[in-house]
Amino acid sequence: MDNNLLAIIAIILIALVFDFYNGANDAANSISTIVATKVLKPFPAVLWAAFFNFISFFIVGTAVATTIGSGIIEPNIVDNSLIAASLTGGALWTIICTHTGLPISASHALIGGLVGSAIVKAGTSVIIKSGIYKTLLFIILSPILGLIVGIFIMILFLNIFKKSNPYRLENFFRKGQLFSSALYAMGHGGNDAQKTAGIVSLLLYANGYLGDKFYIPFWVVLMSFTTIALGTLLGGWKVVNMMGQRLTKLRPIDGFAAELGAAITLHAVTMFGIPVSTTHTITGSIAGVGSVKRLHSVRWGVSKSIVWAWILTIPGAALISAITYYIISLIF
Repeated sequence: MDNNLLAIIAIILIALVFDFYNGANDAANSISTIVATKVLKPFPAVLWAAFFNFISFFIVGTAVATTIGSGIIEPNIVDNSLIAASLTGGALWTIICTHTGLPISASHALIGGLVGSAIVKAGTSVIIKSGIYKTLLFIILSPILGLIVGIFIMILFLNIFKKSNPYRLENFFRKGQLFSSALYAMGHGGNDAQKTAGIVSLLLYANGYLGDKFYIPFWVVLMSFTTIALGTLLGGWKVVNMMGQRLTKLRPIDGFAAELGAAITLHAVTMFGIPVSTTHTITGSIAGVGSVKRLHSVRWGVSKSIVWAWILTIPGAALISAITYYIISLIF
């Protein structure tokens, strides 16, 4: 086995570590509401989410993976060192935030990693500005969309069920949360697992394994979806607590509305190949649902710490990847 093939295998393993921690951090997004409302206990909840993370593979396309693979930096400057540094930046940032309980966007960590190493290698001219603008725009839009859709659904439910028996209503929405959390988990897997598939495909393309035309191989997609499902199964329990308990208190009707609002938003943007943050989306939706009850029922101080983590993700991951690429270039 030649050295280049060994390097490719090693880089794919780093990609899978990133993918795994993506699932672990974002487990909070998939299960926080259903655990907070006590519809499911934590372990059955992650099993439920992991299963629907995986089966989203059979439902969604690869538009997001294509955006990550060819829409952020020019593919012709990609080499093994750049991919290794990019993944290291994205993975380290995601691991740090997962273990400190901060829900961040692993997608933006990966994008930051790509940008940081690409700039060190070839300058800003290789950055595809349209892809970056779209990503930055949806850092703002995805929580706002989640918030608006969450508020709309919550108000709709409160009006439809205002005369219903409270006990029957709670039972109805406890069962309904199984559906809404499954729908959300599919949206999470469908958008997030594609990012690792995109970066691995970019690596294969740079090494001539995909021929002249960039595409996403089936086995790469299958590997990525399996790994993110395993990460979700592990779960980032500090992040789950932050999202499900500290941000706002949730009842089954609240959890159903928040998950449904976030799921609708995620499935819509995934259709258009936009790599958004599932964390941003569900946080916006939870805050929207909480604010319908009372504005002060949302712990806005907790929201501030989450938002700061969002803001710092791209530059933080970019800095780590830039330093990593510089060190790799000095050694090799």
